[in-house]
Amino acid sequence: MHQTTIKNTVRCTGIGLHGGKQVEMVLRPAPEDTGILFALRSGSGTSFLSPKPRMVVDTGLATSLGNGHDHIATVEHLLAAVRGLGIDNIRIEVQGRELPIMDGSAASFVYLLNQAGLRRQNKARKVLAITKPITFERDGKFIKATPHDGFLVDYTIQFAHPLIGRQNLSLEVTPDLFATDIAKARTFGFLREVEYLHANGLALGGNLDNAVVLDEFGVLNTDGLRYPDEFVRHKLLDFVGDMAIMGLPLQGRFEVFASGHALNNSFLRYLEDNAAEYLEERTLALPESAPAVAPAKAPAAQPVRGLSSQPAMA
Repeated sequence: MHQTTIKNTVRCTGIGLHGGKQVEMVLRPAPEDTGILFALRSGSGTSFLSPKPRMVVDTGLATSLGNGHDHIATVEHLLAAVRGLGIDNIRIEVQGRELPIMDGSAASFVYLLNQAGLRRQNKARKVLAITKPITFERDGKFIKATPHDGFLVDYTIQFAHPLIGRQNLSLEVTPDLFATDIAKARTFGFLREVEYLHANGLALGGNLDNAVVLDEFGVLNTDGLRYPDEFVRHKLLDFVGDMAIMGLPLQGRFEVFASGHALNNSFLRYLEDNAAEYLEERTLALPESAPAVAPAKAPAAQPVRGLSSQPAMA
C-alpha cells in the first residue's frame, strides 16, 4: 500500500473552541515519510511540531500538543479526519493557538480534504502493528488492544443520562466508513458544565452551532441529533484522532470502554514505553498495479463555512 498526501493546498477559517477567536488554517501536501507536521505561525516566526504521545500537554477539554515553546489545542478532530481518510503525509499551518472547532465534528475537515484531493506517493506505507494483547485500565475505564490486520474499534460509553445511557459501536475504520458513519458526529456536553466553563472564561467559542448540548432530560439543539447514537460515534471519532498522535498509523483491534482524551494519551505513552513488547513497525506491501486514490465518500451535504480550495498564500 502506497503512502498518500493531498494534491492541492487548501485553507479554512473558523472560531477556536477555547478562545472564541477566529483561527486560520492551511493544509499543504507533504513529501513521503513526513507524517503529520504542524507549522505554528506567530509574529516571531514559525515553529514545527510532529505529534508524539509525550507532546500532549493538556487533555482537559480537548487534546493539546506542545513542544515547550508553542502549543496547539483541539487537534483531535482534524487528526481523526487525516487518519480516517488514510492520509499519511500532510503539513498543517496554523495562525493561532488552536484549530477551528467548525461544527464540532470532523465533517468540515473531511470536506476540505476531499476538496484538496488525495495523491498516491511512491513509497510504501509504514504502520505500527499491535503484536500481542494488552489491557490498559484505570478507574474502571479501559482500552484493550489485540493484533488485527486493519484498524477496528469496538467502543462503549455509559452516561447516567436518559438520552445516552449505554451505547456501543464496533467499526472497521476505512476511509469510506469514516466519512459516512463517523465524521459528522459532534462533540457533546451538558448544560451545567457549559455554564460553568463560560463563567470561568473557558470554552468561549462553544455554542449550539458546534456542540450537542444536553440538559437533564434531552438535547437543546433545535436540529436534534445526526445519529441516534451520535454520542458514541463522536467518542470513536476522538479515539481515531488521539491514536493518530502515535505518529505512524496503528494496526490492531481496540476494545474501549468509557475512555477519554486523558486515558487515550496514557495508553499511547504506555505503548511507546513498551514498544519492544507490544509494537512492530511494518512496511505494507505495494500492489503490483494500484489504481489512483479516489476521494472518500463525503458526509451528507450540509453548510460548511470558511472553506476554500483555492491556492493559499504562505
